Amino acid sequence: MATARRKFLQVVGGGFVLAAIGAGVWISSRDPIAARRPWQGAGRDEADIRRKVLSFAILAPNPHNRQPWLADLSVDGEITLYCQADRRLPQTDPFNRQITIGLGCFLELLAQAAAEDGYRADISLFPKGEPQPLLDDRPVAHVRLVWDEAVAPDSLFAHVLTRRSNKEPYALDRPVDSGALGRIAAAARISTTGHTNDPSQVETLRRIAWEANRTELDTPHALKESIDLIRIGRAEIEANPDGIDLSGPFLEGLSLAGLLPRAEMIDAASPTFQRQIPILKEPFDTAMAFLWLKTNGNSRADQIAAGRDYVRLNLAATAQGVSMHPFSQALQEFAEMRPHFAAMRAALAIGEGETLQMFVRLGYGPAIKGAPRWPLENRIRSA
Repeated sequence: MATARRKFLQVVGGGFVLAAIGAGVWISSRDPIAARRPWQGAGRDEADIRRKVLSFAILAPNPHNRQPWLADLSVDGEITLYCQADRRLPQTDPFNRQITIGLGCFLELLAQAAAEDGYRADISLFPKGEPQPLLDDRPVAHVRLVWDEAVAPDSLFAHVLTRRSNKEPYALDRPVDSGALGRIAAAARISTTGHTNDPSQVETLRRIAWEANRTELDTPHALKESIDLIRIGRAEIEANPDGIDLSGPFLEGLSLAGLLPRAEMIDAASPTFQRQIPILKEPFDTAMAFLWLKTNGNSRADQIAAGRDYVRLNLAATAQGVSMHPFSQALQEFAEMRPHFAAMRAALAIGEGETLQMFVRLGYGPAIKGAPRWPLENRIRSA
């Protein structure tokens, strides 16, 4: 949603910005460089192996880029992982399923980074019990890093720093072949995957996914959750490098000129809201293939496993040169989404008792930069 809004506002508002504040002021990049430093600094200058592996783990994909992880390093040689409660998404993720998947992604990158240095990550999930129906202040995982000469590095780790969730439109003249889809799907170790590039099925799934997205846009409490997390321009993003980032000279100019009021982003009657719809739809219309991931149950451990497998799929797609972007709307569990939730399960033949954990589009998109990240120090609760 962030990239589509960015494109819309650049097209609609760019001319006004140039007139209002002068083109020359915005010739230089307004890229939030400081918020991207964790991508450049991962693994560097860290003598403590725990901090080193965490510097890679914080690059994990996660819903709305909330980065909910908090690591406690107060016990030598150990990491205790917590979820920061105010990073949850109560409107669109009311049971914290998606946030838990993001924590699974974090643990997978942690384990891969440990193996790269010859350590085995012994992970005990929810050592004080699985929190239900919501995550709470109990630990998500306890991790011990054990030196192990037999541990084998994971070939997917080579792609950690170039992995992206590419939200841009994809090339319509570049299909994703079945061989690439199969190689990506094979990266999952626990969950069950499915995929399709059949044009008829792809068209059906595009439609269901877009209808779900439109419902999220038309549901005020769900949309407001996203609008409240928007960071516009370099200063906002670097001050709070989580949430939905809208960067670049045009967007920053619009905000400074008072032409980007957040109230209009959520007002369905406003021209800003109405004009964004066709551009928000473009990523859905350019999905060239779909891949999904399901588990037999929906325990917190199942959700962690789904997250570990999802980031593996994302890394495998990166290795294949294929772009990947989660379409999470139809999987959300708030009341207004129920018809699309059911339609997606039916379209993918998800059985009773099975949980559809991830649904993503694939294709070939342009190169993009890594998402903003909080520095490692910010994500350590106690050292």
